[in-house]
Amino acid sequence: MTRPAATTSSTAEASPAAGSPAETPPAAETPPVPGAPGPTPPVPRAPGPAPSGVRSPRTGPGGPLLLGVRHHGPGSARGVRAVLEAERPDVVLVEGPAEADALVELAGDPDMRPPVALLAHAVDDPGRAAFWPMAEFSPEWVAIHWALDRGAAVRFVDLPAAHTLAADPTWGDGEGDEEVAGDGVRIDPVAELAGAAGYEDAERWWEDVVELRGDGDPAAPFRALAEAMGALREAYGHGGHPRDLVREAYMRLQLRAARKEFGDSVAVVCGAWHVPALALRTTVAADRALLKGLPKVKTGTTWVPWTHRRLARRSGYGAGIDAPGWYAHLFTAPDRPVERWMTRVAGLLRAEDHPVSSAHVIEAVRLAEALAALRGRPRPGLDETTDAVRAVLCEGSDVPLALVRDRLVVGDVLGEVPEGAPAVPLQRDLTRRQRTLRLKPEAEERELALDLRKETDGDRSRLLHRLRLLGVPWGEPAAGRTGTGTFRETWRLRWEPELHVRVAEAGVWGTTVEAAATARAEARARDATALADVTALAEDCLLAGLADALPAVMRALADRAALDTDVTHLARALPALARSLRYGDVRGTDTAALGEVAAGLAERICVGLPPACAGLDPDAAASLRERIDEVHRALGLLPGATGTRERWTGVLHRIAAHDRVPGLLRGRAARLLLDEGRIPDDGAALLMSRALSPGAPPPDAAAWIEGFAGAASGGGLLLVHDERLRGLVDAWLTSVPAGAFTDVLPLLRRTFSAYEPGVRRTLGELAARGPGAGGPGASAPGAPGFDPVPDRERADAVLPLLHLVLGTEAPA
Repeated sequence: MTRPAATTSSTAEASPAAGSPAETPPAAETPPVPGAPGPTPPVPRAPGPAPSGVRSPRTGPGGPLLLGVRHHGPGSARGVRAVLEAERPDVVLVEGPAEADALVELAGDPDMRPPVALLAHAVDDPGRAAFWPMAEFSPEWVAIHWALDRGAAVRFVDLPAAHTLAADPTWGDGEGDEEVAGDGVRIDPVAELAGAAGYEDAERWWEDVVELRGDGDPAAPFRALAEAMGALREAYGHGGHPRDLVREAYMRLQLRAARKEFGDSVAVVCGAWHVPALALRTTVAADRALLKGLPKVKTGTTWVPWTHRRLARRSGYGAGIDAPGWYAHLFTAPDRPVERWMTRVAGLLRAEDHPVSSAHVIEAVRLAEALAALRGRPRPGLDETTDAVRAVLCEGSDVPLALVRDRLVVGDVLGEVPEGAPAVPLQRDLTRRQRTLRLKPEAEERELALDLRKETDGDRSRLLHRLRLLGVPWGEPAAGRTGTGTFRETWRLRWEPELHVRVAEAGVWGTTVEAAATARAEARARDATALADVTALAEDCLLAGLADALPAVMRALADRAALDTDVTHLARALPALARSLRYGDVRGTDTAALGEVAAGLAERICVGLPPACAGLDPDAAASLRERIDEVHRALGLLPGATGTRERWTGVLHRIAAHDRVPGLLRGRAARLLLDEGRIPDDGAALLMSRALSPGAPPPDAAAWIEGFAGAASGGGLLLVHDERLRGLVDAWLTSVPAGAFTDVLPLLRRTFSAYEPGVRRTLGELAARGPGAGGPGASAPGAPGFDPVPDRERADAVLPLLHLVLGTEAPA
């Protein structure tokens, strides 16, 4: 178990870093390894007063304490605390970046709440960073707190992050839960020891020999693991990975320096894999030779909040554990852990409206204990408790069990760091804004509904949009539940530890969120090449309230719009401008310049669209239909664009009547005109009759139907209520030749299958009735449940309510 340092690239994704592979087997409260022959010998000790001498935690003077641990192991943490309390060393050396010595006092701050992580990043390239996470049950965290409480010195003795972050990324190969032996063979020390003891599951072995054992000699695990690690390293070659050799040489040098200052009253808490290396008799010259010539970069270090979910191995952190929530429970509830765990599970399930009684809890505890006895385990472990929860509390269902695993076994606990922790200026400004706006970062995803007419909600929206522009996606926009008005926004918020790295990266743009977002927007405007990218950026600036960035964006927008002649590019760019004009109204932003650009784009689209629609293949036609829909909606949003909308109507007329335009686009244009009341009902029937005439190719006619009556065009309600149009479709279908019908059937099936079930059922009933389905003697086409003639008196009864809702006055 080596101390993992999770590195990040420019994407700020945490992964194990330049520290050695993930964990090495346990230490802390571990009895002799099950299955190992004979008594466990003491940890190897160098003869005489050599700096690398090792003594048993229970013996007298003779060398420093070497406490080999498994990172994030509550058993290791309890053992470390017990041994330190018994031996009371003057200095505790902890595996971690040497630069963190200046931050160790912050660990004792009352406002510091684990899980937290040491973060180191290259000053000139903040995206190149590494994390050293610690939970409440991490042995390193326990050792640090013991030393701070007892007045002992604390020092970090791992290779400085200045070297780690400057190294070639391939230097970190082999990270994760495996160690790399001298011959390049990857091994998992925990799995090797578990296999030697006859276990197939390494985690189960670890629980049996460490986590579930009762109180005993706290020094025994360290002696056993030191011996076991020495045997493994000897069996697989003493060399180890080059990264490990360098780190261990540095740790030996730091150990010598501590012994020179404090004598033998020194304790080292490190991954158990390193213990044999620290016990080796080597020369100072040999160790310094390994460190000679290492690359180096200027680094900054701080504490940042971490989460239990990021400690879980499945999240990608190489030295993680499968069940951080369970391990935290074992560490904080050593007495009656099973009873307390079942009580927590019952509370969670009750909060989610699952019927769980006290009798369920009692039976679940009994079942867990019975399973542990049947399986020969010292106490119920996670497997037994999970099986008992599934069988009793969840009544055999894995659905509520998945909730238990997510909320309790893993969990969303988010740590906290004090305000005094070092941070880049941008992070400090963000923290201040979060506190002012009462937006506390949380690890669990939550939904936030904003009313932009309120000052606080407007400021929250601008902050979230600015962070997104900076590449810090704390919040993601979500579909609102209360309408589509521009004064409402809904966000999904979730804070991830890697966002601290993103903030550090964004710090190159400015010292405040607003200034950094403004500079970033101006840079993106200069670099953008596509017109749609610039219009989207203009929308982002309006949403984020970046008035100072708009001039640069508008210049770029005018330049790109003047040079771009592709009508599809223009059509793709217009919707963002139209939305921006709406946002400007509710946010009080001056959008006059945007309005002029939008009007110019609309004019150019009206001129260039009809020729662009001719002679397209089906795929190109489908893509252009989406652009036509977007432009149609956008023109409806443009204020004072009555003349432009009239010209757009003429464009749709030309598209609907042009024979060289694909049927999909002609049908869509006809439907838009009909919905806007620009053509009468008999005009739509005339266009349909032409499109479905016997001389029209069947595939083109089927495409016209999809464009006119497909789900993307409003669905089939029009056919339900208009018997004439329904009759035209029916007559065309019956006239399609048998050979051509098989060609158009897939397209027709795609069109009609997308209708709502009720619409499909009604169409089937009407088709079965045949012509005149509106009923005998009906004077106009009708549908089931509808009178053929509107009742004006009943229709007028709703007018007072409509005037009240719309805020208008009823005519006298």
